[in-house]
Amino acid sequence: MKSFLSIALFVMIALVSAVMIGFGTDLSMAKLGYDEVQEGLSERIIIKFSHVVAENTPKGLTVERFAQLVKDKTHGRVEVQVFPNSVLHSEKTEISALQNGEVQMIAPAFSHLSSMIPAWAVLELPYLFRTQEDVENVFNGEIGQMLFSTLEQSDMKGLAFWSSGFKQMTANRPLITPDDFVGQRFRIIPSAVLEAQFRSFHAIPIGSYFGDLYSMLASGKVDGEENTISNVYTKRLYQVQKYMTISDHGFLGYAVVINQSFWNKLPPDIQQAITEAMQEATAYNNQLAVSMNASQLRMLQEQKNIQIHVQTEEERAAWIQAVQPVYDKFADSIGADLMEKIRELHQRR
Repeated sequence: MKSFLSIALFVMIALVSAVMIGFGTDLSMAKLGYDEVQEGLSERIIIKFSHVVAENTPKGLTVERFAQLVKDKTHGRVEVQVFPNSVLHSEKTEISALQNGEVQMIAPAFSHLSSMIPAWAVLELPYLFRTQEDVENVFNGEIGQMLFSTLEQSDMKGLAFWSSGFKQMTANRPLITPDDFVGQRFRIIPSAVLEAQFRSFHAIPIGSYFGDLYSMLASGKVDGEENTISNVYTKRLYQVQKYMTISDHGFLGYAVVINQSFWNKLPPDIQQAITEAMQEATAYNNQLAVSMNASQLRMLQEQKNIQIHVQTEEERAAWIQAVQPVYDKFADSIGADLMEKIRELHQRR
């Protein structure tokens, strides 16, 4: 009997010791896990930034720079996840994805905003900008602020304007005079202003999204297009176009936009860090777009399968005269205040 009691007592002591040791280990591990993992994850803010161009374009490189700046300035509290090349959303879906919170940031071309807010069409007008100084004055001045204020009604907040650069014309025949456009089919970003621009040349505009452009040119579905030098080079459009005219007739730029409701919920210090990161990234973009277009123009000039013509002042004047009806057609929908600011801009030249 004493032997049985001794054995039972030993077993009970062993079980109690095992339970206590086990609880001690679990509590220690739980405490360690909470301090080093769970707390960090609960505080991290994720920003999904979707865009449609290649990583090695001015916009693509600027998004990457912005993401790194945000990480550094917030000490890792904010992670900007970048989705380039339409892998997440195309131009057709990115604005609705931003508004419903599926993504938090986008950088749409002006044409995609003008389809829902007519005032943005002002930035698509042909020969609106004559110099890079014009671009900076518009983006950083009253016109830029007036346009950003129109986004609020759609639960969007404008953070910055980014540049891809001046647009040039490409085709499979030389484009020197307005008559050279007659009957030619040109791919455009879907836009009423761009459609009117090409119709003023008596050309046939065909709207499509950027991801379809190369195949449309290669298959002969369209004869030409308008684009920045960096897009022509990085997307290898020069492989399916024989001629380019350096016309600087339009400007391809982007509005960097964040979901307004998401922004309002961010702590003030995070908002400040993102604002500072955006300012630095925008300065980087401005320099990069100019330098990249210049260097890639030199690279295109070395290509044997595309001939490049630089527009003369006389040719430029003829093109400007041909597209003047576009200004008259959209003046009312753009609005008198913005059109007056544009007239002031042109008078300062």
